[in-house]
Amino acid sequence: MNSAAIKQQALEVGFSHVGIAKAESGIERDRLQAWLELGYQADMQWMANPQRQDIQALMPGIKSVICLGLNYYTPAQHQPDQAKISRYGWGRDYHRVLTKKLKLLDGWLHQQQPEIATRFYVDTGPVSEKAWAERAGIGWIGKHSNLITRDCGSWLFLAEILVDLDLEADSPHPQYCGTCTRCLTACPTGAIAQPFVVDANRCIAYHTIENRAPELPEAIATNLNNWVAGCDICQDVCPWNQKFSQVTTEPDFFPRPENLHPSLTELAEISAAEYDQRFTGSALRRIKLPQLQRNAQAALAIKAPGNDKD
Repeated sequence: MNSAAIKQQALEVGFSHVGIAKAESGIERDRLQAWLELGYQADMQWMANPQRQDIQALMPGIKSVICLGLNYYTPAQHQPDQAKISRYGWGRDYHRVLTKKLKLLDGWLHQQQPEIATRFYVDTGPVSEKAWAERAGIGWIGKHSNLITRDCGSWLFLAEILVDLDLEADSPHPQYCGTCTRCLTACPTGAIAQPFVVDANRCIAYHTIENRAPELPEAIATNLNNWVAGCDICQDVCPWNQKFSQVTTEPDFFPRPENLHPSLTELAEISAAEYDQRFTGSALRRIKLPQLQRNAQAALAIKAPGNDKD
């Protein structure tokens, strides 16, 4: 079984991008450790899992990482007066969509060579997905810390199959951000502490999705600009996205109407029953009901008449 055949099969099962890397630790281990030492992971303790820095510990005997990507861009746009939900959450849960394709590709691998050992992940294990995808030649990690591709920008879900086959690897992707700093200057909370380094403590996406506290920090709440589920600002301003975004071929990623332009008021008052119905099969279930209400209420508070921060 060779790399070319695997790549062809990956495209046939529905992935838009594929590359292969040798399962050897590199400079990304040091970068991750430095990031952790700065405390930029906030409350995301799982980022400190030692297996994230040593893929051999995650799967002993692994020789190659098959890195996969699936474009999720759709041409709809946010409305300034409505609640804003990150593009990744507009359609069906990407975990479900990519896992279905991963199972097909993994099954094909075992049909070709039944004795091989594999493991696959889609944002479900201690794998530094962007670092591996960069090493596998799919794209490069931009200054906003998202993976950017030359053909469709950064609107890409990532997955990988770990395998004990010694496959021909691709060359790491070169860096093409150049002198551009649009993402740094556009972030309203200064979450991009320096090029390529994001401080989750100051990130709107982190706080609207992962922060379980009853209230948002004031510096976040006053800069939400109607974001209630994630934040796409740094990606929206990226020239690579503005020039090269391509509409996804995956129907499941097209927006559900109720997730595209909801009002802040309806989300601030959403009931448990409405939450369950609205977000069935959605990655937005990562945001629990109290946190979604909190986010919308915080955004409404800034827009309230008489608020000098409006």
